[in-house]
Order: sequence, then C-alpha cells, then structure tokens
Amino acid sequence: MPYADRRVTPLWLSHHYPEDYDRCVRVGKTHLCRRCMALYPVAVAVMLAGLLAGPGFSNEGWVAAATLLVLPLPAVGELVLEHLGVLSYKPARQVGTTLLAGAGLGLGFARYLRHPSDLLFWGVVATYGGICLAAVLTGRRDPRMPDDEPVAG
Repeated sequence: MPYADRRVTPLWLSHHYPEDYDRCVRVGKTHLCRRCMALYPVAVAVMLAGLLAGPGFSNEGWVAAATLLVLPLPAVGELVLEHLGVLSYKPARQVGTTLLAGAGLGLGFARYLRHPSDLLFWGVVATYGGICLAAVLTGRRDPRMPDDEPVAG
C-alpha cells in the first residue's frame, strides 16, 4: 500500500514513519513500536522489583554493576550493526536483545531512583546512548540499499 494511503499513528504511540511500520506491532489500526513494547514493561517490572528488594539488589556489589553494564550490550551491538549495514532487521532478534536491555534499564532506573547522581548509571546512559546515537546518525540501516543512494531521514 502506498505510504500516503496509510494511517499515520500518533508519535506518542510509535515514533516510526509509515515506511518503517515493519518495526511495529499492529493493534487494530494503531502501530506500536516493537522495541518499545518489549523494553518498557520489562524495565518497569525490574525497576519495581529492584526497589522492593532493597538497595542490595540494585546498588551494591560488583554483580549489580556488571549486570547493569552487560545486559544492554547485545541490544547496543544489534542496533549499531544494523545501522552500519552489517545486520538486516530481524524482529525476533530485536525483541530478544531488547528484553535483556530492558532488564538492565530497569536495574539502572532502580539505582537512579535511590541515588540520582549514580555515576555508573549515568556512565552507562552516556556511553551506550552516545554509541547508539552515533550509529543512527552516521549509519545506513538497510544493508540492501546501494551505496550511491542517500538514506532518507
């Protein structure tokens, strides 16, 4: 169906344009971002569990720190490699890596709510966020696109 004929979902439900609705789950006539649908419920659940379990769960020890550092790595790698044209988009892979990232994000949120100036949390946000932003801004998401065609953005 031509893009002009598709219903555009409001930005607060999906930040994708119609040409990227393959990255969404359709609920009725509304498109919901697949990554967001996996990320935020898991993050909220882990954050609540972390807050209920006490500070030892999210803030103390090398296990909590390593978990916060390691869980987002597959999603960061998947996003970067896809935007650099090394990997093609696979919904199942995206959801799997996003579930891990959601657990890491939830752990980070619990740390942040206990200590808003937590350097580990902000370091992970700045480092991984910066890497992903750089890949999105400089990369080319579709590896099937010829080199001489600009990426629409």
